[in-house]
Amino acid sequence: QVQLVESGGELVQAGGSLRLACVASGITFSAYAMGWFRQTPGKEREFVAGITSSDSSTNYADAVKGRFIISRDNAKNTVYLQMNSLKFEDTAVYYCAAKPASIVLTTAYRHWGQGTQVTVSS
Repeated sequence: QVQLVESGGELVQAGGSLRLACVASGITFSAYAMGWFRQTPGKEREFVAGITSSDSSTNYADAVKGRFIISRDNAKNTVYLQMNSLKFEDTAVYYCAAKPASIVLTTAYRHWGQGTQVTVSS
């Protein structure tokens, strides 16, 4: 049974930083591409960042490029999202996702976590 468990979401002031973590179980983590997505009420879930399984290449949405950093620790089965210079518009539920090794990081994920709420006060 695959489980992805996110943590780290909280209320933060604009300009601040947060680090989200997602611990995976039930998969061979090192063989999976990992991604972060976010969703706000009334909007579709959107891609935020992704990281490959092979060489840890990364891809970011334009809205977060230069502010967010995705990384992974295969020894801990964990993927992280470091979020800096947070803006009010970053407020959302953030979801972790996993799929078998792929260079396409923006879509077609197989497994999803339950999400963690990030709220940025202006």
